[in-house]
Amino acid sequence: MKRTLVCMITAAVLLGGGAARAADKPAGDETKKPAPEPAKAEQSVTQHSVAIGGKTIDYTATAGTLIVRNDKDEPTAAMGYIAYTQRAAGDPARRPLTFAYNGGPGSSAIWLHMGALGPRRIVTTDAGPTPPAPYRVVDNIYSVLDKTDLVMIDPVGTGVSRAVGEAKDKDFWGVDPDIESMSRFINQYVTDNNRWNSPKYLLGESYGSTRSGGIVDYLQTNSNMAFNGVILVSVALDIEAIFEWPGNDRPYALFLPTFAAVAAYHHVLPHPPAQLGPFLDEVRKYALGEYSAALLKGHALGAPERDAVAAKLHEYTGLSVDYLEKAKLRVRESQFTHELLREHHVIVGRLDARFLGVAFDLLGEDSGYDPQSAAISSAFTAAFLDYYHRELKFGQGKTYRIVNDAIGAAWDWKHRFIGAEFPLPIPNTGLDLAHALGYNPHLRVLVINGLYDLATPFLATEAMIDHLDLEPELRGHIQLKYYEAGHMMYIHEPSLKQWKSDIGAFYDSTSRP
Repeated sequence: MKRTLVCMITAAVLLGGGAARAADKPAGDETKKPAPEPAKAEQSVTQHSVAIGGKTIDYTATAGTLIVRNDKDEPTAAMGYIAYTQRAAGDPARRPLTFAYNGGPGSSAIWLHMGALGPRRIVTTDAGPTPPAPYRVVDNIYSVLDKTDLVMIDPVGTGVSRAVGEAKDKDFWGVDPDIESMSRFINQYVTDNNRWNSPKYLLGESYGSTRSGGIVDYLQTNSNMAFNGVILVSVALDIEAIFEWPGNDRPYALFLPTFAAVAAYHHVLPHPPAQLGPFLDEVRKYALGEYSAALLKGHALGAPERDAVAAKLHEYTGLSVDYLEKAKLRVRESQFTHELLREHHVIVGRLDARFLGVAFDLLGEDSGYDPQSAAISSAFTAAFLDYYHRELKFGQGKTYRIVNDAIGAAWDWKHRFIGAEFPLPIPNTGLDLAHALGYNPHLRVLVINGLYDLATPFLATEAMIDHLDLEPELRGHIQLKYYEAGHMMYIHEPSLKQWKSDIGAFYDSTSRP
């Protein structure tokens, strides 16, 4: 205490002395800090070619930052991006333009970029850990550059994107500020590059799909920028459907078919199905019927019915009846990934349950980490940063944030959609997407699902789509595709091949007059 008091007195003397010296200075002698230089866009432009579908595509790669401005035309953010545009493509009105991003919130766009869409692809070990460097990066024969020009965007706080001027990074960390800033980027890019008359698309993965539902409606209603298509990858339009919390029983039923698919994959079902498709249809029916009804009864559920449900869940998940009853018929995703193969001392992946990892705590309740992320993240990070600095010649001297965990921790989840009197505390941008489809009846949506995805399970996606408030004639504007892989289905090369076929057909059917 005595030492603390001495420190406080010393500080007071020093501060007081400083104040006295300042007062002794002649008037007008104050030294002013120079005003910061205005934010400027940066670019590195390089020329490349890639062979896709037996045809050589010559393209320009532009890595840089674009300055986003507010309604007062004041710079608020320098947002990083990488754009690929085909050279000698002719009239831009004939060339589609796609804006793509990952999710998080808090993730840069490297995963879609180096896993599926861009001209270079990182090769990782399928359903297992990729060995350390050197990593293998190849020309991406499945890239979309034969169908569309491409702009990969990093939201503020990820990549090299940052707030400028009077703004702070955290000003952009929320559902609605994020939708607005990403929309302003797209508007500015389209204007700067004379692409207003190009067919336009959005492609977002995971929380990027949440973002897309808001962006397409924002731009169509605020900027009169009509879109040809939206591609939703591993869908999270309605957050309440995929995150369980006390009092929210919806996710338990919606996860059940994915639990069943994963249990079948790992051969732990007491009665393995002859075919996966019919089996999953059976589980869907049970999840939306008897299981949902049992959950709705809460503590009013009688013992005989409880026992019957536990027995059926055992048949569909491979988890023991005892475990299911102790869980009160409600098994969280993180519990499932730990419990399914506990006796083998391994856990299964969350983003892709085909991946396995060491169970560090054999007595633990939750898995603690994701084996899929552990298996591929180092490879993606190293491959992208080498490519970004060496081939695209950008980013030296800058910190590139692959994932910024501070964003998710600080995220404002409130969302206000058109016509709402109050914001939703938990976002559902399916409302925005439905409005966008009605506002622009030519808009089409492609939905891509992984069967072994425990982050955004496919029945939850189907429920989100089924609950869009659409007129009957618009419901056919949405098509769903399924892949025998996980959240990032494109790291499974057979699925990536199917992905390119499905997305290519979507561009062909929606970009022509």
